[in-house]
Amino acid sequence: MARARVPAAALHRLKPTRPKSAPRADRRRHPVPELAARPNPWLRALGLTGVVLLGAWLGLLVVGDVRVPVGPMDTTMTLRPSVTGGTKINISPLGALTLDSHHAPVRLDVNVDQLDPVRSQALVDHPERLSGLQDEVARDIEHGTLDLALRSCVAVVTGATALGLAVYRRPRRALAAGGLALALLGASGATAFATWNPNSVLEPRFSGLLSSAPSLVGNARSIVTEFDVYQRELARLVTNVTKLYDVTSTLPAYQPDPTTVRVLHVSDIHLNPASWKIIASLVEQYRVDVIVDSGDTMDHGTAAENGFLDPIATLGAPYVWVRGNHDSLVTQRYLERMKNVHVLDGGRAVTVAGVRFAGVGDPQFTPDRSAAAGAEESEEAAGARLAQALRAQKAAGTPADVAVAHEPSAARGTDGEVPLVLAGHLHHEGTEVMKNGTRLRIEGSTGGSGLRAVEGKYPDPIQASILYLDRDTRRLQAWDEIKLGGLGLTTAEVSRHLPKENQPGAAPSPSPSPSASPGPSGSTSGSPAGGPSGPTPAAPSAGPSAGPSGTASRRAP
Repeated sequence: MARARVPAAALHRLKPTRPKSAPRADRRRHPVPELAARPNPWLRALGLTGVVLLGAWLGLLVVGDVRVPVGPMDTTMTLRPSVTGGTKINISPLGALTLDSHHAPVRLDVNVDQLDPVRSQALVDHPERLSGLQDEVARDIEHGTLDLALRSCVAVVTGATALGLAVYRRPRRALAAGGLALALLGASGATAFATWNPNSVLEPRFSGLLSSAPSLVGNARSIVTEFDVYQRELARLVTNVTKLYDVTSTLPAYQPDPTTVRVLHVSDIHLNPASWKIIASLVEQYRVDVIVDSGDTMDHGTAAENGFLDPIATLGAPYVWVRGNHDSLVTQRYLERMKNVHVLDGGRAVTVAGVRFAGVGDPQFTPDRSAAAGAEESEEAAGARLAQALRAQKAAGTPADVAVAHEPSAARGTDGEVPLVLAGHLHHEGTEVMKNGTRLRIEGSTGGSGLRAVEGKYPDPIQASILYLDRDTRRLQAWDEIKLGGLGLTTAEVSRHLPKENQPGAAPSPSPSPSASPGPSGSTSGSPAGGPSGPTPAAPSAGPSAGPSGTASRRAP
């Protein structure tokens, strides 16, 4: 069989030819594309982290909650991303409780949805069942948090994996996103466990309707042991919420602890007429035993302003007052003639509601906010006079329990001479324990800085405090910081604080000497300043600073 021959020229044309490189000039006109640079690994990691966080958050929003019965209440527990952590208990429409229960990037939200009518009525009708409420609440919360933890794991992993698959469209990347989300949730849980603070229920922050705060937060008590403190206080909160939600009555009456004397500390009212209604409401709601005003009740101290003081007689509690730099001697003489008002000056002491107060008026009168020469020295001299009077009181066998001055710089002169000293002037709250053990409590402006409320961009808040003193020792057991929204605002916040020596596990504060027994409740006695110097009383245990200490500058707010 003959074979067909193919011409060599044709074979040459069929051979693959290697492309010749383009001329250099042509390459400049048409550059050859090169491979794209690989993305920066840090940017890739940052993008993956963003996908994980967003997917985890979306997962928690969709399925990360659980309905849990807690005692007689039906609640919904939810985990939410947060910078500070903690626990927020929403009690609509009354307000919310915030607890510093833990520090982690997740917050536990507990929404009180409703009360079970049968369970709540049984609790209200049979108070003896409250003894078993502690264990019931503990079991309910344990089961609820365990269920919430499992659901949250599923929600976080599912959300991060689904979003990773939608963004990267690669199963391996999606699984990596889900694994990273699970690791982040585990780290958050470990951080929350390591920073868990069961005593946070003793110092809640309440925001909402001020009228419901006393009943919801409850009494301030000195707790000296950590045994079952968390379950016990949670049961108390559940009981208070149950009473507040009782459909057969309005807000329950606040029943104060009979072992405490409740002192309402106000300051810097500055002619705000709304302050009297707020003070009267606080007196009624907290069953206040005595009101202490640390000065600047007026703005210019003129006789024409004296009528502003007349509502003091109707507030429903004795009124202890010291002069501020906006209060004149005309103002002081007007108050001295009012019934149930006790003006303190020059170290004079009075016993009211079983507590002995001593105070000094501000040595300056600067209603125009001027800074007189030697202002600092005069304040220190006033503080020295008050300290000398306190020593004289102790030498006479009637030591003071609380000192009062307007300027913090004058109040600092009493360090070591009295357990507690009250001041104002700075228009913001603050607490500190000074070097020799005396606790200085500075009150904000109960008048929202008065006429100055409209000077700044935002109105100043209206501030006051409820101080809980032990009826036997007259030592501070706890205090509530009360903050109301300023002009045009309606917000309210109540924060409970305990001195360090009254927190669970701390040693109780030392008892006063036998000579420190107070006079009968509500009695009043006076003593002049001066006298022989007596020994310095033992300093109370130091507690942590709970706010700015303030400055001693001679400004006139």
